[in-house]
Amino acid sequence: MSKMLASVNSLEEALLVESFKVDVIDLKQPAQGALGALEVKQVSEIVAGLNPDSVISATIGDLPMQPDLVFQAAEAMAATGVDYVKIGFFPGGDWPGCIAGLAELAARRHALIAVLFADTLPDLTIIEALDQAGFRGVMLDTMDKQKGSLMQLMNVKQLEEFVRMAKSLGLLAGLAGSLRQDDIGGLLPLGPDYLGFRGALCQQHCRTSRLDVGQLSRIRRLLGGVKAYDQGNSLAAIAEPLTCP
Repeated sequence: MSKMLASVNSLEEALLVESFKVDVIDLKQPAQGALGALEVKQVSEIVAGLNPDSVISATIGDLPMQPDLVFQAAEAMAATGVDYVKIGFFPGGDWPGCIAGLAELAARRHALIAVLFADTLPDLTIIEALDQAGFRGVMLDTMDKQKGSLMQLMNVKQLEEFVRMAKSLGLLAGLAGSLRQDDIGGLLPLGPDYLGFRGALCQQHCRTSRLDVGQLSRIRRLLGGVKAYDQGNSLAAIAEPLTCP
């Protein structure tokens, strides 16, 4: 069974998904872009506020592919104590230079996850270079959330090949990108290590809104989890949604 990754933007949200035994608590700021980052200090505070056994990842932001800039952001985020640092590979810039620089972090035993974007038509042969640099995993996401979900941008055969390539090298393989509850049945047979969600867990399916306990509970159960939270105590269940861009 694939594991569940849930993206959150605060300690309150992180505690909520932790109560549902979500497999990976992913720290990011959706209002700041596809992989918008939280402040390093806030990430450190969230890590300190969660159970030591919780698995936590964090994004470094929507950064241009400049080796020094990407390395510094990844190094700072790794120092917060998160289990995985997620690095987006955006169009343009110096991908080989970034990978070479990040290999130093990987050599220090920091677990790095590369994020490729389906709507930019990434060359999947880059996965071999990521493996050689010591990355722990790779995932497919979407950069422009207005273009549709991952399953609208890539067909099942393409997604299956991505998962196969990653796993053949011993890398973790993740799938995300505006995924909805209805996508789960079609993705599970492909065998990804985890499926990532944000919008599907939010009020009105809006990724910049607050989490919706009902949505979170339904998706958690579909991925083998057990509901472990009293909705009546959840601020997220009653908060007014933000405007969705």
